[in-house]
Amino acid sequence: MAKKFLSKADAAKKLKVSEHVIQEMINTKLFESKVVGKNVKVDEDSMNEWLENLSENEEKILALKRVVCHFEEYMRPENIFLDFQAENKYDSIRILSEKAKDLKLVRDARWLYEVVVAREELISTAIGNGVALLHPRHLHPSKIKMPSILFGRSAEGVDFDAPDNKPVNVFFMLLLHNDKQHLFSLSYISKLIMNPAILESFSTATCADDIHKALTVIAETPAK
Repeated sequence: MAKKFLSKADAAKKLKVSEHVIQEMINTKLFESKVVGKNVKVDEDSMNEWLENLSENEEKILALKRVVCHFEEYMRPENIFLDFQAENKYDSIRILSEKAKDLKLVRDARWLYEVVVAREELISTAIGNGVALLHPRHLHPSKIKMPSILFGRSAEGVDFDAPDNKPVNVFFMLLLHNDKQHLFSLSYISKLIMNPAILESFSTATCADDIHKALTVIAETPAK
């Protein structure tokens, strides 16, 4: 029987990871591949055999990769903004609302500003350690074109009524469509910022790519 080869996109869909992860797997020769024209194809039988023989440790690493890839669907490099200058918490919300409009994630920056401020006035979304998780009080899938998360960093800390009374300089704005997306993202970000090294990298990174890498790192590697 002739071998069946998958495109990187089809292989990514099968494994529930990104094409970037598939390319990494090809580079490390986890399964067989070949070049067809200008494209690299993956041997489906070789991939299936690899999946069937994963160790417990490898299964955990694949699961972590899937989680990271899922988060990357919302947190794209173009959603990262460094060193904007905000005078206060409302200015921070305004800036990120306008960024969301510029990215065509929402049609109306003023609407987004108002719903996020309404949520903020109930209780501060600052969670301590210089981080705030901005979001509307209610989900608005009809108003938000694409489920997304924005990352903003202010050079000067902003007073945000944080529980630890520390100023905020790292802002996440969660613009999602349903509770499942929202809770997953809150859990993912919360785990990230519990890692002091990752939290520190948010302040010291010099470019958006470095921030994106910190946000999508596999924070814990299972023991062998």
